[in-house]
Amino acid sequence: MNRLLLLHFFILGMMSCQKQNITKTIDTKKKPNVVYILTDQWRASATGYAGNKVVKTPVLDQLAKESINFSNAVSVTPVCTPHRAALFTGRYPTSTGMVVNDVYMPEEELCMAEIFKAEGYTTAYYGKWHLDGHGRLTNVAPERRQGFDYWKGLECSHAYNKMPYYDNEDPNIKYWPKYSPFAITEDANKYLASHANDDNPFLLVLSIATPHYPHGSAPKKFMEMYPQDSLLLPKNVIEKYKKRALKEMQGYYAHISATDQAIGSVLDQLKSLGLDENTIIVFSADHGEMLGAHGVKPFVKQLPWDEAIKVPFLIKYPSIGKNAGTKIEAPINTPDILPSLLGLAGIAIPKVIEGEDLSDLIKSPKADFDRAALVMNACPFGANFRDSEYRAIRTKQYSYIKNLKGKNQLFDNVADPYQLNNLIDQPKVAVLQKELDKKLQAQMDRINDAFHPREYYLKKYNYKLDPRKHAINWWGFKEGRGVVQGPKVL
Repeated sequence: MNRLLLLHFFILGMMSCQKQNITKTIDTKKKPNVVYILTDQWRASATGYAGNKVVKTPVLDQLAKESINFSNAVSVTPVCTPHRAALFTGRYPTSTGMVVNDVYMPEEELCMAEIFKAEGYTTAYYGKWHLDGHGRLTNVAPERRQGFDYWKGLECSHAYNKMPYYDNEDPNIKYWPKYSPFAITEDANKYLASHANDDNPFLLVLSIATPHYPHGSAPKKFMEMYPQDSLLLPKNVIEKYKKRALKEMQGYYAHISATDQAIGSVLDQLKSLGLDENTIIVFSADHGEMLGAHGVKPFVKQLPWDEAIKVPFLIKYPSIGKNAGTKIEAPINTPDILPSLLGLAGIAIPKVIEGEDLSDLIKSPKADFDRAALVMNACPFGANFRDSEYRAIRTKQYSYIKNLKGKNQLFDNVADPYQLNNLIDQPKVAVLQKELDKKLQAQMDRINDAFHPREYYLKKYNYKLDPRKHAINWWGFKEGRGVVQGPKVL
């Protein structure tokens, strides 16, 4: 009887450390550290290793040689808050309700840092958060940081030369003393040094807000690297936006090269401390940037074009060995990232997660492997308010998009990398189109997504839309949810 009681109390103790479906994995070997470098509005084509002949990214070009390169990584919804929510929960925007910017991710959601903490990891976060919804300059209170204990972050700012932040428990706003990518990475290097000899592994997220506009705020040294007459515009940029696109591209690339340098300091620090051999390193972005392509003005995202949905994604893991430098053309989607990291770290994946664990593919890349990644915009807002809601899939070759009126676009991205030739309903692709439509529906069915109009989600999650400003600007407290800063939503 005493043995049964002891077993009962042991089980209760194990359950008390769980949140929803967290299962603690017993492993005597130290698990790998994780350093996740998340940038903002960095489209996949804007790196040297992706074939761009103008932009200078020597650090990332070298990292690509040491990593697995997902050349068709996509953002599940190409805008800040929905991507970040999907990244940290492994769930789709229609499941979490995080379908627009500046909304609060409820504490009830099981998040990345909470899962890693349950496995004995220390957790740290730097930079832009954009998941709190209580105001862009308001402190993200410790209880709303979703499992991140060490904190030098802010809800949202793009004031790169006077970037505000909050320091752990201090409720007073502070400002980084220099261009924020340099300041954040310098401070993060101190964090790494202080944890280099810890018994426990760490999860460190560096959320660097560049190269998101304003582009003119990039350091002068890097602006001078890109005279406008030296820049090359893709052929899908229309005449109307060419002049403006060149101006913005100069600052966009300047931010990129500066950020590349900042990232290099972190990679150097990991090596100098002897941490790189047991650390998973990820470089990616939350979404891309249209920059005048397809008649869409610079700064705009949210759309299903590759310029908006495709993001860089490099992942380096311990014992990568001969796989270093391998390119995987099958897409990885935002909700897939968390379960894949858990898989690489040997951590059980909670059942609530909807993304797929691609850790086996990462460790054993297969050139002929393909899959369909579901991309969506459930509630276009702000500058995209008049755009249609959509669901889409991206495979390694094709993009297939539907709006509420039905099938809309089909592109062969290998034959037509600038997506200039819409193949929808052409007889020669009839069989292919039917297959892609089935794959899209299967992905939607898997997460019970019935593809409702935006009004459904506004009502379901108690959001209120201001039609005059085309922005979400207020929603009431409801089942743990919070407030939205407004009226301006970018």
